Amino acid sequence: MSERKVLNKYYPPDFDPSKIPRMKLAKNRQYTVRLMAPFNMRCATCGEYIYKGKKFNARKEDVENEDYLGIRIYRFYIKCTRCLQEISFKTDPKNTDYEIEAGATRNFMALKLAEEQAKKEEDEQKEEEANNPMKLLEYRTEQSKQEIERLESLEELKELNRRQRTVDYEGMLKQYQGETAEERRAREEREDDDFIKSIKFNSGLKHKIVSEEIVEELEEDGPKTKNIKIDEPSSRVTDHKKNEAWKRSLGVTRKPLSNLVKTKRMDGASSDTTQTAKKEEKESSAKATGLALLASYSGSDSD
Repeated sequence: MSERKVLNKYYPPDFDPSKIPRMKLAKNRQYTVRLMAPFNMRCATCGEYIYKGKKFNARKEDVENEDYLGIRIYRFYIKCTRCLQEISFKTDPKNTDYEIEAGATRNFMALKLAEEQAKKEEDEQKEEEANNPMKLLEYRTEQSKQEIERLESLEELKELNRRQRTVDYEGMLKQYQGETAEERRAREEREDDDFIKSIKFNSGLKHKIVSEEIVEELEEDGPKTKNIKIDEPSSRVTDHKKNEAWKRSLGVTRKPLSNLVKTKRMDGASSDTTQTAKKEEKESSAKATGLALLASYSGSDSD
């Protein structure tokens, strides 16, 4: 028991292998091997289907007087799983396949049969061309005609490709393809920037133009005076006009601006002008109505 796993055995010094008697075995004896079915087959006795890859304990033997380029050909015997009918097949090194011999029929051989038929027809055609020169000439003319047709079709395809090369397929696809989220975001940002640039921020102080206009008034007993003219924006002018209309409706009158302008006294004429201004101011205050007083009273309460 200790020697069953040992790889090297002990040979005594007087060991002579020629003295070992040799067994006389049959020349074509059979071996029992484990294999799988190489193709799908159907039993010829009971009709049982045996699929490819099913495992069998088979008997193996050499085929006598048959080989392919020095390669041995082997035969295998298996039994049907249902009726125990013996099925035999052998190797086919020429076609790298197996060939059924007896006991079953091979399934799904349509491709193999078609290849065999095509090969058979090709061999017959070659044999006929070798024996009949007119047939060979006819075959060559047919081949040249087919070649010319292929060249014409190839030229047509090249011309069609040259025509289609000028068409901008990417532009056409972009035209009918909806914009992506990134393109939409970029377009919105660009529109916002254009809108912001188009806005003009108008400031009242910037556009307010103050100009001084000198008006010379020739009076008998008065000096020359200066009137200041202020150009205001249209919005301020409209607001000013509304305020004046509202004050007029209430009966409130504006004081004349002549009192705000200081004038130089020249030769005692300034006393007469100041007196006339005071008289006009008294007359305007006397003309104020009760509604104006009520408005001024309400205004004092709000203050």
